[in-house]
Amino acid sequence: MKFTELGLDENILEAISQMGFENATPIQEFAIPNILANKDLIACAQTGTGKTAAYVLPILHKLSKKQDTNTDTLILVPTRELAIQIDQEIQGLSYYISVGSIAVYGGGDGIVYAEQERALKHGRDIIVATPGRLISHLAQGYVNFKHVKHLILDEADKMLDMGFLEDLEKIINYLPKERQTLMFSATMPSKIRVLAKKVMHHPEEISISVSKPAEGVSQFLYLCYDAQKIGALKLIINQKPEYNSIIIFTSAKSKINDIVKELRHAGFKARGISSDLDQDQREEVLIGFRSKRIRILVATDVMSRGIDIKEINMVINFDAPHDAEDYVHRVGRTARANTEGEAYTLVNPKDMIKLQRIEKLIEMEVPRLKLPDEMGAQPEWRTDAPRDKNNFRGRRDNQHDKNRQGNPRQRSERKK
Repeated sequence: MKFTELGLDENILEAISQMGFENATPIQEFAIPNILANKDLIACAQTGTGKTAAYVLPILHKLSKKQDTNTDTLILVPTRELAIQIDQEIQGLSYYISVGSIAVYGGGDGIVYAEQERALKHGRDIIVATPGRLISHLAQGYVNFKHVKHLILDEADKMLDMGFLEDLEKIINYLPKERQTLMFSATMPSKIRVLAKKVMHHPEEISISVSKPAEGVSQFLYLCYDAQKIGALKLIINQKPEYNSIIIFTSAKSKINDIVKELRHAGFKARGISSDLDQDQREEVLIGFRSKRIRILVATDVMSRGIDIKEINMVINFDAPHDAEDYVHRVGRTARANTEGEAYTLVNPKDMIKLQRIEKLIEMEVPRLKLPDEMGAQPEWRTDAPRDKNNFRGRRDNQHDKNRQGNPRQRSERKK
């Protein structure tokens, strides 16, 4: 369906056209009419399907004739990066209409905080905020949400995973009872439905392509012991010298610096990004990665939802993600907008059970690749992979891993 068929304001259609878009994605095609009809909505779709525009466009249409300066729309998101990204997208799509927005997030200086305070006190059409920073403003007593007509929870599942449920409930208590509530999520766990029951009124539901990576993603994996992971990582990167935009995901923030150190020692231009960096440092890293000055970005799962960087050639899962659907979101960073990309996953014996869940979800077996002989024997694939690191099989695997530590360099890497 073309955007011109969705009943949007002509000035918004002009902005869409200027940005080079003509056809709506499936999530946009189904969400926009429901939002324009003022229905509450639960929309589930994976990363890269155009969720942001699916709710921003109809909200802008409603705001295109707005005369006052009161805050009309509150968008809550899990990370600073996502808040900034959405605010930038709003600015682009509202280029030809008079709509103002601001991103409210932590980590800025006093000037940034003061600007946020003015917007929350005197009104801004659209507020895009992280829960933690918004709570700190609400505690000061000057936030004016009396006229909010739209509440949007974006990446709702990730906000709940990050422990924001109590903050979300507290924020919602400041909003008018009569409002339209939209919930956009990449996955739909039961806790999402519990929250929806509390804050929504007979919502419509849309679920589109949650469990499949994009067709353009070529997926591979290496079965390997922990001591072999750095070697496998270097092998994968060295095989693709033409790739200038690579993301490595690890499940533990504590591993980021060690991975970056090893990659730099091997001559790769790599940087890590996590909540340990202040806002200026994080923006500096992202700017460097977008401009290709930084070839490799090492991040955690939170970043798999929080950044919008096009033309990523390859994603490498240093650890298998805990949730199978997080695998889809990680590899969804590449092969966006009908392009092609590659995704590699390093799977140790303890994570084989996670791989089983991933393959069940995506309904395919990810091809296994063989490590070079000089890296030592790989673990054998088992369908009875250990579920508990303290059970007999888990202890045996840990000892087996130690017995196969390899050369002194590999032992040094394992200690790190």
